[in-house]
Amino acid sequence: MPPATSPAQVSDADPGTLPTDLIASAADIFDLPAVRAELFAALPTGAENGVRKATVSVLSAAAKHGRDTVQAAFEREPFGSRRTTRAYTWITDGLVTLAFEVATQVIHPNPSPTRSERIAVLAVGGYGRGEMAPYSDVDLLFLTPYKITPWAESVIESMLYILWDLKLKVGHSSRTVRDCVRLGGEDFTIRTAMLESRYLIGDEKLANNLEEKLWSDLFEGTEREFVKAKLEERDARHGKQGQRYMVEPNVKEGKGGLRDLQSLFWITKYVHHTDDVGQLVRSGVFLPEEYETFVQAERFLWAVRIHLHLLAGRAVEQLTFDMQVEVSARMGYNDRGGRRAVEWFMQDYFRHATAVGDLTRILLTSLEADHSKGPPLLERFFKRAPETGDGYSVVNGRLAIADDKAFLADPLNLLRIYEEALRTGLLIHPDAMRLIKANLHLINDAMRKNPQAQELFLNLLLNHGNPERALRRMNELGVLAAFIPEFAPIVAMMQFNMYHHYTVDEHTIQCIWHLSEIEHGHLKEELVVSSSILDEGVNRRVLYVALLLHDIGKGRDEDHSIIGARISRTVAPRLGLNKEECETVEWLVRYHLLMSDMAQKRDIADPRTVRDFAKAVKTVERLNLLTVLTVCDIRGVGPGTWNNWKAALLRALYRQTRRALEGGMEELNREKRGTVAKQELREKLSDWSEADLAHETSRHYGPYWQGLHVTAHVIFANLLRGLTDDEVRMDIHPDDDRDATRVCFALQDHPGIFSRLTGALALSGANVVDARTFTTRDGYATAVFWIQDADGAPYEEVRIPRLRETIRKTLTGEVVAREAVKSRDKYKKREKAFKVPTHITFDNEGSEIFTIIEVDTRDRPSLLYDLARVLASQNIYIASAVIATYGEQVVDTFYVKDMFGLKLHSKTKRDMIEKKLRLAMAEGAERAYG
Repeated sequence: MPPATSPAQVSDADPGTLPTDLIASAADIFDLPAVRAELFAALPTGAENGVRKATVSVLSAAAKHGRDTVQAAFEREPFGSRRTTRAYTWITDGLVTLAFEVATQVIHPNPSPTRSERIAVLAVGGYGRGEMAPYSDVDLLFLTPYKITPWAESVIESMLYILWDLKLKVGHSSRTVRDCVRLGGEDFTIRTAMLESRYLIGDEKLANNLEEKLWSDLFEGTEREFVKAKLEERDARHGKQGQRYMVEPNVKEGKGGLRDLQSLFWITKYVHHTDDVGQLVRSGVFLPEEYETFVQAERFLWAVRIHLHLLAGRAVEQLTFDMQVEVSARMGYNDRGGRRAVEWFMQDYFRHATAVGDLTRILLTSLEADHSKGPPLLERFFKRAPETGDGYSVVNGRLAIADDKAFLADPLNLLRIYEEALRTGLLIHPDAMRLIKANLHLINDAMRKNPQAQELFLNLLLNHGNPERALRRMNELGVLAAFIPEFAPIVAMMQFNMYHHYTVDEHTIQCIWHLSEIEHGHLKEELVVSSSILDEGVNRRVLYVALLLHDIGKGRDEDHSIIGARISRTVAPRLGLNKEECETVEWLVRYHLLMSDMAQKRDIADPRTVRDFAKAVKTVERLNLLTVLTVCDIRGVGPGTWNNWKAALLRALYRQTRRALEGGMEELNREKRGTVAKQELREKLSDWSEADLAHETSRHYGPYWQGLHVTAHVIFANLLRGLTDDEVRMDIHPDDDRDATRVCFALQDHPGIFSRLTGALALSGANVVDARTFTTRDGYATAVFWIQDADGAPYEEVRIPRLRETIRKTLTGEVVAREAVKSRDKYKKREKAFKVPTHITFDNEGSEIFTIIEVDTRDRPSLLYDLARVLASQNIYIASAVIATYGEQVVDTFYVKDMFGLKLHSKTKRDMIEKKLRLAMAEGAERAYG
């Protein structure tokens, strides 16, 4: 087997030495003898500036030709990454070599150097390792035997000017051998860079002396501290980049990225004194399949990094959404099976990253165990290892298998070890992990149907208080996908959108973790309803299994809820659930988005919404289960997705639905709710006269009383009191319960009022998350909008005066919203990769009074304003708007009537409205994409 990494061929003055393992012929890329001849023929005599200028001219042309040749060859072979990194190294070697020759032979000739005037140039870091992407840094070490001499200083300076003029990003240091050993002893970054040093040109004996001194005086005997330092660096890096696999990963520094691979190679060289990782297979450190995993992952990750650099024209390591689309196309991925090319590409990316992250952890932990001292005697005395069950032992503080053969004799042990790990609180020993990963074939149909296996699996979910830990460990080693094969397709599956922060399998495990957190009572104040439901008691087997399976149907052509429900019919019985439990799991998986959709896409102040939801749910038991599942599902999407706004919506829907299920549908009666609301207002305005109260409670229509909380009723009562016809009054205050700012307007009613108000808010940069408009019997309009800033947060107090002024200018006509919003209606570069198909539906059944228009499309800053403007132009009255945002996708739902106060029964009218809405969205999208 070839080594996974091997240093680039040393380029010295011998023209006969050409590397043979590049993406194209070395002579075609950078013909060193020919370039040297051309260079020296072009050099003028005289001043250094002229020599430098001529040098840069010849070398720039040669470098451009070389880079163009490499890029063309790589584009023909988009996975040929290792030979491409060596090709870029070969070009850089040639540039550095010839810059040195010009500096020492032409600019500062020194035919008889003294002993102290020797100098060697070494490549260090990634360049030293022979791994270069198109825009990698060029790290050089200028090595001298003693304190640097004026001649050496001049040579280094001239070289650097040439390399900088060639637009290379050079990192450099000038040191003696003694400096290198001393500084390497103080700083692990310097030590690591020198571990990968590679002689380029100059005094080779000096370079060899450094190599010998580093091994004899620094590396030997310090393996333990080096391994420890590299493990700590890796942990710190993952902490900074994110421990879990994020959907816009950093190819170099992220978990499972190239730096993780490099950590392995550094430690391999430091501990085993070899550059050839393949050698470790022969010595038994690596299993052949582990080595192959690393070779394939390294090839893939380097290919991604090279494509990233070439696309950006600079050193870019973050695989952002827009780059993912372009890289996947360059690497030959295609749309298939209902999924985009970019999603297949990112699934491969995460599978490689997962394999690298997990195997690196196993192998580095194994090396750590080999190079770590036992705990001090006192610590061993006071911190006794936990008692393990039969067949297990504790080795270096980790759960180990006592006898491999006996362990494998019973396939159930592949599950039991996770239960033992949870019971003892121990991490699993790396050797045990490797044994499990190598024997997944033992998890077959017979084992899956074994009642003991079913019981063991459910126990891991239900009985140890830490199901997320067990599931993640099982997923990392492939046990989860082996035991539930239907889970395998969603492992490392990325959903190409801005809403989901995690891969589907990681999202599922996050959901399970949130459920266990609620069960443990850690979120009682934040999640009052869910906590009280679990305190009352639910079927935990059903809830955990439904949550585990809720997204198992993702990535297919059909609706994932329907496919998931079908899959659950097979999986739930196999996990040991009875018939009734299986039916409930199937229902929960099928309708796991129902409550979220009802709460976020419908007006829950409309009694029909709650009535329809109650009819779908049927029982309080299912309502309870669905509520907790919905909360965990939203919280598991990623940081910042759950907020008080969503909490308030779900809480209101749950409480109203439960009342209806327990007390009958008459609990939702509009008149009853209106009477209660008026009474509450009278209590709040106890200082008002009876005449004023009577006027206020009689001027509004029924929906006003059912659609708002008494807090808003009080605000509007005060805004309307004494309002003149040409006056616009507003009240802007934070609504802490909903994580939003509440903006209330009172003004004379006229057609298109909702459109004008949304235009004012769009111009101020506000995101509307909910809105209600009402008309009074005496000709006024009341409107309330809940808004958030661009970061999805309420407006800070200091920003409210400016918000108020922008709204005032728009409403008074000082600023024309339609023109002013155009410059703001632009997508950022990374957002342009997303395409969302537009769906428009008209529903005359979902409300007793209104037609519901639902527009599901690509979000942009002034979308709501554009839609409202179209509806106004068609003489459509908007009573309320509910806005649900999912990353780049938005669902705007309007409750509307025509100019006669009727539903939109005419299909011709509905078709005309849809045509106008689509036209406005197309024009807006063209503007946003620039």
